[in-house]
Amino acid sequence: MTTRSTLLRPVAVALDAFGRRPVLPLLILVGLVCLWQALAQLDQSRIKVIPAPSEIAAAAWRTQETLLTRHIPATLLVTALGTGIAVAFGLVVATALDFSPLLRRAVYPLLIASQTIPTIALATILVMIFGFALLPKVIVVVLFCFFPVMVNTIDGLAATDPDLLALLRSMGATSWQRWRMVRFPAALPSFFSGLRVAMTYSVTGAITSEYVMGSQDGLGQYLRAAYQSGKTDQAFAAIAIVALLSIALVLIVSAVERLALPWFFSQARSTHWNEPGIY
Repeated sequence: MTTRSTLLRPVAVALDAFGRRPVLPLLILVGLVCLWQALAQLDQSRIKVIPAPSEIAAAAWRTQETLLTRHIPATLLVTALGTGIAVAFGLVVATALDFSPLLRRAVYPLLIASQTIPTIALATILVMIFGFALLPKVIVVVLFCFFPVMVNTIDGLAATDPDLLALLRSMGATSWQRWRMVRFPAALPSFFSGLRVAMTYSVTGAITSEYVMGSQDGLGQYLRAAYQSGKTDQAFAAIAIVALLSIALVLIVSAVERLALPWFFSQARSTHWNEPGIY
């Protein structure tokens, strides 16, 4: 088995398991929600601190107009802009580091070290520099999403099958041709894997920026106002909506991947990566 196959195998198995076996996770989720509801009904004294799922759903329903017309669109706008910039920037940086080993040795450790800086602290600094406009919120999302896209793309480029590269080199292909014809297509599954991680971070980054920067709209502001007014049911509703948005974005990315990389999933099936007992 080649290095590339070893790298891509867990990704394909996980995607196939999620796409073809969604019933069990959904049943577990429904069971946990029912258990939560039952425990909340048994201990009424804690329902104001940890509201029951029915109370959370009722709070979301009561505020659906502001959620649908103000807060969710505002958060999705910040999420989309930040994620788009992070993906573009991550691809450019990954490609540059892949083409230049010297640049990679010089810059890559600094990029890793940058992840130790608390994003909330950076958000506060961005507010002082740019104010409470849209730009600092987008920058926070970029900071959340850039790293997983870049790292996974670099790993995918580095794991290209050396036999294919040697074949193209023997045929006189240039570095750019080898990258365009083999290395980048081979790295796409890893790129999508990083993109799925980035999508889970993107909504979190958006509400973090809205919460810290005190914007007028957005789920972060909705969450902040709920906490300040002691409405824990609305706070939990915001958290639930964020989770649902993140799941929806990950599913969209997975669907796009299946459309963009049919050869990858065809290879996964034909080489019997779906062994018995893997689920």
